[in-house]
Amino acid sequence: MVQGRTVLITGASRGIGAAAARAFAQAGAVVGLMARDGDAVAALARELDGVALQGDVSDAAAMQDAVARMTDRTGRLDVLVNNAGLIGPMARIEDADPADWARTIDVNVMGVFHGMRAALPVMRRAGGGTILTVGSGAAHKPQEGWSAYCASKAGALMLTAALDHEARADGIRAISLSPGTVATDMQAAIRDSGINPVSRLDWSAHIPPEWPARALVWMCSAEADDYLGAEVSLRDEALRRRIGLI
Repeated sequence: MVQGRTVLITGASRGIGAAAARAFAQAGAVVGLMARDGDAVAALARELDGVALQGDVSDAAAMQDAVARMTDRTGRLDVLVNNAGLIGPMARIEDADPADWARTIDVNVMGVFHGMRAALPVMRRAGGGTILTVGSGAAHKPQEGWSAYCASKAGALMLTAALDHEARADGIRAISLSPGTVATDMQAAIRDSGINPVSRLDWSAHIPPEWPARALVWMCSAEADDYLGAEVSLRDEALRRRIGLI
């Protein structure tokens, strides 16, 4: 499925990103790990014999540099996983800080755009590739206090659809993943905010980060081609069984 392929994962220092790095490496891929926390990705890269790439996805030049460094190191880029994301500001619209709100858009929407834009020329020259974006059910359902997150995830989902429309004929596979609620540091911050019903879910309701990580590996296979330009949702029990999560 991904044996011998090169995979670049953003937001790879923790949570779903770190779990995805381990899942892809276990499946035989060469992994590039990008995050703002250089020490964290360096440690994980040593563990997985991967490539550590410190950088901020909201910076177009940093994203271009990460792709260039991966291709210089491995000669190719087969898969991009747009995973980096922010949840804040968790506040009602009238109370939200404009700079914090804009920062979430910069990471969750512009970061996805920068990743797609940087990867596309490399993948087109190679005859194809896969671009996966970690989305959210928040793209479809508003939540109190999450205006930036909901708006940004809706925008990222539309970017996936737009990319599919523009590049499927060139062999580019674009799919979004809606993992549901996941037991990560972000979910702990949501719990601590107490701002909407999601914050009050019992911790046992959240899936482990290894589930979306395994789903991302599966999405690189032809089995996921029914979802091109659309969204894989791990809330779907039948799909969980298909992937082998339950």
